[in-house]
Order: sequence, then C-alpha cells, then structure tokens
Amino acid sequence: MVGSYPTYEGAQRAVDFLSDNGFPVEHTAIIGSDLRMVETVLGRLTRGRAALAGAGSGAWFGLLIGLLLSLFAAGTHNAVVLLLSGLAYGAVFGAVFGFIGHAFTGGRRDFASRSQIVASRYDVVADPEVAADARNLLVKLAWRES
Repeated sequence: MVGSYPTYEGAQRAVDFLSDNGFPVEHTAIIGSDLRMVETVLGRLTRGRAALAGAGSGAWFGLLIGLLLSLFAAGTHNAVVLLLSGLAYGAVFGAVFGFIGHAFTGGRRDFASRSQIVASRYDVVADPEVAADARNLLVKLAWRES
C-alpha cells in the first residue's frame, strides 16, 4: 500500500498526481475497504410521479423506435410522423405502465431513492517493484496539499 484516503476522490487525486508525474499508473490500483450500501431517499413517490417518470422513459423508448422505423420511411413527412407517433405512444404507454406498476406495490415502497456502494477508506496500492517510487511521489503531494 502506498497511500490510504478517506474518500474515493482523494485516492483518485493521488493516482492522477502519479500519472501527471510520469509514474506508470498501470501498476497501481484503488481498493475500497469496509464496503457498505448507502441508499439516499430522494422523495415521496406518488402514482402521479410514477406515471410521469414512466412517461419520460417511455417517450425516450418511443422516440428510439420511431427513429429506427423512420430509417425505412419513404419521405421526410413520413419520418417526422413516425418520430412524433413513437414519442407520443411511448409516453402514453410508459405513463400507464408506471402508474400500474406503482399501484401494484400497494404502498410498500412509495419513495424514490438512489443507491451506491461506498467504502470507509480507499487504499492506493502499487506493484512491489514500483511501490517505493509511488510512496515518494505521494509524499510530495501531501506536502503540496498541506
């Protein structure tokens, strides 16, 4: 181990510093220890919000389908109609499926959230043949930051 950091950004900054100083970073790794899952609650999820989210994702999917179908359309007018139809149908079906999907949960999970895996510390490690050089460079980084 050539350095230990409380955040991933700190470990990333250390490897970036090594890279900026010509160190062969292909001999390094960032290892997270003591992993835990953190779920951040973003807000309440109502049937209306579920329908709106479904409409948004359905619209994108419908637009993609419309774009693919428009490749085979004979004429610009037909291509535009296919794009707009795909967008509209996708939004409608997405909203319906979002609403129904949320209704079937029975209120068991009526909130929106984002999950991520975080570590309590991030160790920068290097192959034994270059570890001393990496440590020496990271000492310079610590001096510069303090």
